Amino acid sequence: MPRASTTSDAFNAVAEPRRRDILNYLALQERSVNEIVDSLSLEQPSVSKHLRVLKDVGLVSVRRDGRNMFYKTNADAIRPLHEWTSTFERFWRHQLNQIKELAERTTKEQSDSPTNFKPRSKHDLDRDKN
Repeated sequence: MPRASTTSDAFNAVAEPRRRDILNYLALQERSVNEIVDSLSLEQPSVSKHLRVLKDVGLVSVRRDGRNMFYKTNADAIRPLHEWTSTFERFWRHQLNQIKELAERTTKEQSDSPTNFKPRSKHDLDRDKN
């Protein structure tokens, strides 16, 4: 089965690490192309190409102010990505809870089992001095 074009599917678009970096950078506020270039240390043509892909799949929107283009994330378009990944968040939370329970059980079993440790008394210390 052929893979969907990165320009038609949000999941394929975010498969590219630099696009995820751009989305992370845009997560909190609208940014200009130049701010993205400077912050992420990428070449301007590369940033523009990635922004075009993100825009085409609807993950970002653009606003023009004079000669400057400002991009921001589109929360509605990101929602399906979030919902899909939340399935795995639940899986990992369950796995971590199982690990925690096993560790607590093992610790309790170790503390309940007798040991060969004998604390020394003052009398033992006095005897060792002689």
